[in-house]
Amino acid sequence: MIQKICSIVVLLLTSTMNLYGQRSEQSFNSDWEFLRADVKGSPIFQAWEKVTLPHTARLESKVVVSQFQGDCVYRKSFACHLKKNEKAFLYFEGVMMTASVYLNGTWMTTHEGGYLPFTVDLTSVLKSGKNVIEIRVNNEDNYQIPPGKPLKELDFNYYGGIYRNVTLIKTNAIHITDAVHENIPASGGVFVNFNSFHASTAKAKVLVHVKNESKNPANIRVETTITDGKGFSNRSISTTQELLGHSSQQIESNVSVAHAELWSPSHPFLYDMIVRVYKDNNLVDEQHQRVGIRFFELKEDGFYLNGSKYALSGTNRHQEYPYIGYALSDNANWRDAVLIKNAGFNFVRLSHYPQSESFLDACDELGLIVMDCLPGWQFMGDSTFQVNVKQNLRDMVRRDRNRACVLFWENSLNETWMEPPFTKELNAILDKEMPFYSISCSWIDDPSYDLFIPARQHAKAPAYWNSYQNGTKHILVAEYGDWEYYAQNAGFQQSTFSDLKEEERTSRQLRSAGEKRLLQQAFNFQEASNSNHQGKQIIGEANWLMFDYNRGYSPDLESSGIADIFRIPKFSYEFYKSQVSPLDSLRDPRLESGYCLSIANYWTSESPLDVTIFSNAEEVELYLNDSLIGRQKPTINSFSDHLNHPPFHFQVSKFVPGTLKAVGYANNKEVAFHQVFTPGIPNGMNMDIVTEGIPIAKDQMDMVFVRAFVSSNETLVPTAEEEFTFKIIKGKNATLIGENPVKSEAGIASILLKTEGFHDEIQIEASSPKLGTHIFILAPEK
Repeated sequence: MIQKICSIVVLLLTSTMNLYGQRSEQSFNSDWEFLRADVKGSPIFQAWEKVTLPHTARLESKVVVSQFQGDCVYRKSFACHLKKNEKAFLYFEGVMMTASVYLNGTWMTTHEGGYLPFTVDLTSVLKSGKNVIEIRVNNEDNYQIPPGKPLKELDFNYYGGIYRNVTLIKTNAIHITDAVHENIPASGGVFVNFNSFHASTAKAKVLVHVKNESKNPANIRVETTITDGKGFSNRSISTTQELLGHSSQQIESNVSVAHAELWSPSHPFLYDMIVRVYKDNNLVDEQHQRVGIRFFELKEDGFYLNGSKYALSGTNRHQEYPYIGYALSDNANWRDAVLIKNAGFNFVRLSHYPQSESFLDACDELGLIVMDCLPGWQFMGDSTFQVNVKQNLRDMVRRDRNRACVLFWENSLNETWMEPPFTKELNAILDKEMPFYSISCSWIDDPSYDLFIPARQHAKAPAYWNSYQNGTKHILVAEYGDWEYYAQNAGFQQSTFSDLKEEERTSRQLRSAGEKRLLQQAFNFQEASNSNHQGKQIIGEANWLMFDYNRGYSPDLESSGIADIFRIPKFSYEFYKSQVSPLDSLRDPRLESGYCLSIANYWTSESPLDVTIFSNAEEVELYLNDSLIGRQKPTINSFSDHLNHPPFHFQVSKFVPGTLKAVGYANNKEVAFHQVFTPGIPNGMNMDIVTEGIPIAKDQMDMVFVRAFVSSNETLVPTAEEEFTFKIIKGKNATLIGENPVKSEAGIASILLKTEGFHDEIQIEASSPKLGTHIFILAPEK
């Protein structure tokens, strides 16, 4: 691998309709019809229904016991008028798992694989009037398509349907190609790299693959412009070149950026880049992109970003929502990224497959370093499977090679034994596709990989990977905090561990599990992270995991998430949030930074009298009913002595109902504040919709969680299990999805609100037999 990198990366701009030169990009998500065979293998389908993409083949229960697998069909009637020398393509971002495409009854292509995009050229079969596109989709087990493992044995669910966006693209016959569609190593589309950075000036090599699908030769040139939005602009124009009919060519240009602002998690600066193609001085194609400049390197003493040593603190994410599976809206993916960032993480591993483009857009813009992952988990198939794995790698790299956020490539199959010849092939493919830069990663300590990424449980307690030595090779602990505790083989040194019941020891704790078990989950993550920080070769870590999720092989939720499947944080979320330096200042108003403080206690008669407080303040005062309990510094012991900010622990002599108040100090000045109130008998409710600063989309499908809170005099009752019924009483193009009625979990009941255009007020009613009725009014932003 080439380990020293200096690169520019690209974020595509998308909207309902983009018009650049003679290129147009239009959302193709609306006005589909859908039917499904409800009996596996049956030729009998249900009636057609109207749907909007992204769409899941079947709504599932919160805990998925028997996920739909089988055949379904999508069709859509549309008009597409092409001018002379125009072409039309459909871009499918993701269809699970095989998709056969028919246009006007003519088979166009069959694509295998559910996590990566494909493009269909419609031009030759399009009619001037009405056209009908039909997509026949199947998501049954297929040993030859990664991940390959049968669903009933898989540690996640892969759901079904056209679950990502579809875009209709029109271009001139002379146009910039799509990198995945062209299937050419290190080519196709736009490929950008900053090949030098000196004296604050970055120099980019821009490779643009242009195709001429007309019969006549053409004189073309490429113009690339990069601007910073502050007045800086620089442009490069290639020499004019002849492009023969029915041929293609990769054209190189070079652009310099003076006083370059570098992309990083704390400063995710993006430039605007415009690539234009001219034929005889007439504009024929244009692509707008956002680019970020960063360089990174694995050195003998660690990982470096933009010249400084950098510690990676991250998590793993499955792209699943309750009920709808993978079919998240773009904004829902953004909200996940905001939650990850606000938990204090600077890194996310896309376990165990390539995830949506909108999520990567958010990582680019919000500042999350990404490890891009091949689809796979504990399975190696036959020669056809291995061919498909290699093509998945090519497609993944071509899709994501230009992104600011993607610094690491997991070009290996997770927890799967791979023979050395196969691993060498995978690394040769990465080298060929990424001749400028790459860091390859594998859970196997294979010499052909740059970075070793085992899970913590792959080593033995108590040292785990802390004493690892293999020359100068580094480790990123890709999973920790779950299995080693769940499997009871960790060899812990926790003084109270032997007193815990088996279900109390594990990190797999639902939000309703109660304070003791949620605090144990937080402590497990704390202990494991503190241990990871002691390994000299360890450059970073990713906990298992961010959100609770479903698994094919088990009829329950895997609940080691630091937030539940409804994205409601647990105590562990606050632990990680407290590990961020209070001096970090993030400019994005959707993100939180600075000092934080959280009391991890409900303060009921059953609550621990050892009160845990997570904070990055220097000192904390704790008050009970305005009487000072004490002022303390963080508790430093063998479970916290390598953390950035160890937790605080206060011993309260006895329970007295009322108010626990904590005040954080730095330099003897108050910097943070939090208080909790003893809840009483439930006597009320309130409602909210949490958008994480990402407003509900006005002109495309979106979804947000609606939450009803059981309260006692405006205080959440965290033990309440009240039944709620949700109902939309006013609003257009709005639907509630989920269990309804539904019982609250730890005092909060959740349901999904799906909107298909948000231009009018929506009123949602929540009613409870004991607590009455509450109406929440949701109005679009002006």
